[in-house]
Formats: sequence, structure tokens, C-alpha cells
Amino acid sequence: MSQRVIDIYEASITKKYRARLWSRFIKAIKEYELIKPGDKICVCISGGKDSMILAKLFQVLHRHSDFPFEVEYLVMNPGYNQKNFDMIKTNLNKLGIPAKIYETNIFKVASLQEKSPCFLCAKMRRGALYNFAKELGCNKIALGHHYDDVIETTLMNMLHSGSFQTMRPKLHSTNYEGMELIRPMYYIREKDIISYKNYHELEFIQCACHFTENIVNKEIVSQRAETKQLIKDLMKKDPQVEKNIFKSASNVTLDMILGYKKDGVYHSFLDDYDKEIKK
Repeated sequence: MSQRVIDIYEASITKKYRARLWSRFIKAIKEYELIKPGDKICVCISGGKDSMILAKLFQVLHRHSDFPFEVEYLVMNPGYNQKNFDMIKTNLNKLGIPAKIYETNIFKVASLQEKSPCFLCAKMRRGALYNFAKELGCNKIALGHHYDDVIETTLMNMLHSGSFQTMRPKLHSTNYEGMELIRPMYYIREKDIISYKNYHELEFIQCACHFTENIVNKEIVSQRAETKQLIKDLMKKDPQVEKNIFKSASNVTLDMILGYKKDGVYHSFLDDYDKEIKK
């Protein structure tokens, strides 16, 4: 792809989509201190719209940043079919993303597991990403989760897991010392990612998982689709629903909950209940 076309993709990020993509990308990075001078960040590209556009955002940031940091772009092939893999490579070339491609047999290995192949696949992919990132000398991994992923995951945990958990903008790895996971698209809306994609007439792979026929995976996909629809329905009555779900994760009143977990240890409100009356 010509440099002129690549420049057009990048220019629209800071011009036409400045408020919807670029500004929100920068806001998350600054507000949550996602990038620090001297970081070497591995941008993980699955081939979908979110991770591909995340890579473009990082390219623009790296070119114009006022502090030094390094970036590596990584595509891990867990065993995509040839059509999907070809589309990923075509898009990397079209968008001018210099990604390193690592081959694995994760889909094949996970398919041998009769129970919970999706869990095994996710675990293996996560481990492989961290290993490849460390090989590249990176200390941070950037993923393309966006605002809608955050609110949907928060609500799904409440409705289907009976727990209040959200996606944090950054996490320290518990298994890979010195590694950190960051989510710089934390404030970016999915509709704006789709708008950018459509504006440039780009096509990306959808779900490329080999286990989409597996009943467990179908249930998970169905749950997320149902949660998306539920939020849309609630928004018709209260336009603040999305903002309130997102805000709730940083507005927890510990005095008014029944219990919480910290470092794997459960704490009940009863632990300090009788002490409250003595205050």
C-alpha cells in the first residue's frame, strides 16, 4: 500500500476522528498513567477492528509523543483458517503496520480438550502473548478492549456470575514478573471504531475461533449479545445508563455492601459490624 494512502488513514485519526478516537485514547493514557518514559509496549493484534485501530493509534502516538517509549506490533496466529489469516496480513499491509507474526498450534491443541476448550484456548493464548512480548523485550502488553467492553463485562458479571467485577485499565501480571497489561481504548466507544472502519471502507475478521460451534462458547457469545441489547433497551428509558454502569466501578461505597474479596480473601460486613456502633 502506498505511503499516501497510509497517511490518509493516520490523518483522519487526529482530524476527523480527533474527538471520538484520538482524544479519548490520550485521555485514558494520561488519566490512568498507562505509558511511562522508557516503556516498551507490545501491541497485540488479533485481526479484528479494535486491535487493528489500536495499532494505528499507537503508530500516531509514537510518532508525535513528547516522551520516549518503544512499540512492537505482534500478531499471534493460533491457527486461523487461511482466509482469515490472509485478511489479517492484507490489512497489516494496507494500514502500514509492521507487525511480527508468531505461529502457534493453540487451536489444534485446545481442540483435543473435551471439556472447556475455550478456557484452555484463552489461557494458552494469554500465556503465549506474554512469552512473545517478553522475547521482544517489552514490559507492557496493550489490548484493544474499549468502553463498551467495560460496561458489558461489568453487567455480565452481575447478571451471570453473581459478582461485581469490571475491566481495569491496567493490571500487573501475576505470572510474568515485570509485565503489565494496559487498555488504552478504555474511553473509546465501539460505534466510533465502527464509524472509522466504515469511513475508510475497511474490512476486518470477525470471530475466528474454531470453537464457535461449541455450546459453551455459543452461550458466552449469546450472553454478550443479550447484554448489548439489554443496555440498548435501558438507554431508551434513561440515556445515562451506560455512563452510570461505567461510573459504578469507581463509585463503590464499602459501607453499604455485604462483602468483598481482597487478594483472594473474603471480607464480610459482619467482620466490623459491631464496631460501627461504638464509633
